[in-house]
Amino acid sequence: MKRNPSVMERLRCFLDHQAAMYNVPEFADNDPVQFPRRFSRLEDREIVSLLCSTIAWGNRKMICRDCERLIGMMGGEPYEFLMDKAYEDLPDGNIHRTFFVENLRRYMRGLRDIYAAHGSLQGFARHIHISASETPSWHLVAGLNQSICEANGGVGDSRCLPQNLDSTALKRVNMALRWLVRNDGIVDMGCWDVIKPSQLFIPMDVHVGNQARALGLLERKANDRKAVMELTALLRDFRPEDPVVYDFALFGIGITGATPDLPDGIQ
Repeated sequence: MKRNPSVMERLRCFLDHQAAMYNVPEFADNDPVQFPRRFSRLEDREIVSLLCSTIAWGNRKMICRDCERLIGMMGGEPYEFLMDKAYEDLPDGNIHRTFFVENLRRYMRGLRDIYAAHGSLQGFARHIHISASETPSWHLVAGLNQSICEANGGVGDSRCLPQNLDSTALKRVNMALRWLVRNDGIVDMGCWDVIKPSQLFIPMDVHVGNQARALGLLERKANDRKAVMELTALLRDFRPEDPVVYDFALFGIGITGATPDLPDGIQ
């Protein structure tokens, strides 16, 4: 679709304003990003980012409740819990919706092999050269899935990470990478340097997709990998060095219902 440059400039200004409203420290108070922010050690931040993003679907209050419980299950020491294989002693049970302790065990077996070999998830990401990929998050998940599969006797687990990497929007991992990579010192932690904020992709769920379409930012109907590529490419035109800052804007618009001041017939 051919877009009117003046309209796109108005949209950019509108999104910049919305992003600034929500990319504030208080945002973390009711968001799963609060959990990795509690830790100072890289390894803890990585583990909590992956696990809390894995269960970040559904009601936000329920997500935060179950993230809190998950960290409690790890004794508040995620890295020690992982390396001591304490996950093997957890009683069976539910963690969040369709994610159970058996899924957590499979995930942590794969993660433990990664940490034993590379010291950190970032070390693993560097080892598999995600920075050289045009789609670093999908490249990272392919490596994670392989490790999980190998650590569990050749059995993968789609409740840990998506398996359909050709089509998945990879919303939760893209969100975890936003937490780890964006480095403006406000909400996101910026504790990774293996990739740059410019290489991130928008975390897309149904709400982000709907808001983007309503604003004329996205044509594709499905909330899939191609839609993520389409939307992120446009957001990179707005802010090449930090396209996923607009995740805050699209979240905020979904809460407030704010609309841009555009000529009649555009919205």
